[in-house]
Amino acid sequence: MNKVRHVLGISGGKDSAALAIYMKDNYPHLDIEYYTSDTGKELDETYALINNLEVYLGKKILRLAAAENSPEVSFDHFLKMYGGYLPASNARWCTKKLKLDPFEKFVGDDPVVSYVGIRGDENREGYISKKTNIQSIFPFRRNIWSEDVTSKILSNTNIDTVVGLFNPVSINGKTELFGEVLKTPVTPFYNQLQKLNQLLDLNVKEFNRLMFSFIKTTNYPLSKEEVFPLLENDEVLIKDDIFKILETSGVGVPGYYKEIGFEVNGKKGAYARSRSGCFFCFYQQKIEWVWLYEQHQDLFMKAMEYEKDGYTWMQEESLADFIKPERILQVKEEYIKRSERKPKNQSPYLLDILSDEDDIGCASCFI
Repeated sequence: MNKVRHVLGISGGKDSAALAIYMKDNYPHLDIEYYTSDTGKELDETYALINNLEVYLGKKILRLAAAENSPEVSFDHFLKMYGGYLPASNARWCTKKLKLDPFEKFVGDDPVVSYVGIRGDENREGYISKKTNIQSIFPFRRNIWSEDVTSKILSNTNIDTVVGLFNPVSINGKTELFGEVLKTPVTPFYNQLQKLNQLLDLNVKEFNRLMFSFIKTTNYPLSKEEVFPLLENDEVLIKDDIFKILETSGVGVPGYYKEIGFEVNGKKGAYARSRSGCFFCFYQQKIEWVWLYEQHQDLFMKAMEYEKDGYTWMQEESLADFIKPERILQVKEEYIKRSERKPKNQSPYLLDILSDEDDIGCASCFI
């Protein structure tokens, strides 16, 4: 039987970096393998963060390359393979070829626990591999378990099994209520999410211990482990906590999050980048393209060179049209107006304003 591997992917963003620090500080005895999928088109600030993390972790972060034997960097290799067809939100070949495929090749057929940096204040699941040998864990959330596992333990067909596994550490009023909730079937009027939240409200650690006992009856990777230290974790970490971890550790916040001020017609604004990923990522907001043009003009020009044969990064316009002075002015004005419309209790972080549009991007790249 292969040993269970524990892995953690570093995207170059704040959340995955903070998770690596958090796991080292809180679970130093876990032998975690750190990796990053290098597209060859990341910002310098991303590589700087990875280097800083290696120093803090005292461990090498493995660079995964999607096109290992190619004379070109991974993105350029696959762009040629796709005939110059640029990736887009409805054709995200970059995510599969440059991120997911290298990850699944890296883990192979070994039983793997993959730690994912989705925060407690986010309402998303992130990438869950379809490979049965990979199990995702979310240490920043109240519910550290992935949706596929949670749905099984809460399924009506497993009620008797789960109730039989329930072995509370101590008996009190909450424990008895916990047991009653376990016995309650899911209905159209009482769904799985309601049942899950009720159990977590009663006792997160009890739920974790029960989940681990249940997993022992399955083929999930953690079924092969005798113990799992995260069962006693009931912390919930949100965005403020992430920045605090990065700053107090000395690793620092990725440089591209730093606000840079600008002024348009007497009104002041500030821009930055809201997430990691390739410098030409099609999920960037328009104000982020302006940031790239004004702060990393060489990279913007490289992104523009990719636009040919009718393929563009933004569906409605080319980068050549986008950098016309009147267009940049318009984008800045619209961004300032949108920022002014935010409620007073809006998060103070600029990246929240930047991210507050329909497309939040791909969790594989941005967590």
